[in-house]
Amino acid sequence: MEQSNKTARELFQEIKANPARRRFGFGRRPALINIDLQNSYTAVGEFVTAYETDPRQMEYVNELADLFRGKNCPVVWTYVAYMDSGEDAGVWGTRSDTPDSLQNIKLGSRRSQFDSRLRIDHKRDIIVNKRMASAFFETNLGSLFTFHRIDTVVVTGGSTSGCVRATVVDSLSRSFRTIVPEECVADKHESPHFANLYDIAIKYADVVPVAEVVAFMRDYRPAND
Repeated sequence: MEQSNKTARELFQEIKANPARRRFGFGRRPALINIDLQNSYTAVGEFVTAYETDPRQMEYVNELADLFRGKNCPVVWTYVAYMDSGEDAGVWGTRSDTPDSLQNIKLGSRRSQFDSRLRIDHKRDIIVNKRMASAFFETNLGSLFTFHRIDTVVVTGGSTSGCVRATVVDSLSRSFRTIVPEECVADKHESPHFANLYDIAIKYADVVPVAEVVAFMRDYRPAND
């Protein structure tokens, strides 16, 4: 194992400056997945579980959602929320039992509700109540993306080291070209945030500036075949 005194941020900045892998690139049919942008994780100052990395994250996510929607590309919003018993969190919900614990994000609670800054089209967008880390685990996203013939998945949300990473790995495992706009993902602490961006960039996805995704979507023309 190579040893280093460099921080996770420094390691990530190094591979940004000198990429070690060629890009997967954008394909012909993109979809946008926004992971768990709900009060429990975005309402800093209200919930101890919330965090912020880039203060413009919601603004960027809204811009992407508007662009994807305008090009008739799927826009997905996931959130976590559980039964009163918490049993649908499974063993994941057994490590602690406090008001802030995962399994105590109850269906219909304020913690489960999407951040009010988001522009969600409740008639057109795909809204998924996921119980585990990956947006693909035991949800209908796989079949929906097959129906739409999706080949590219853009992932935003939080946390970078948790549900974003899990979704990215599952996306790649399904052979989707996977894109992470750097300013659109967030975590509780910079070390896991940048360590996971480093891993994601090397192994699982293209980590790019959000401006690059915006530019792609502005020029995008829906595939006809």
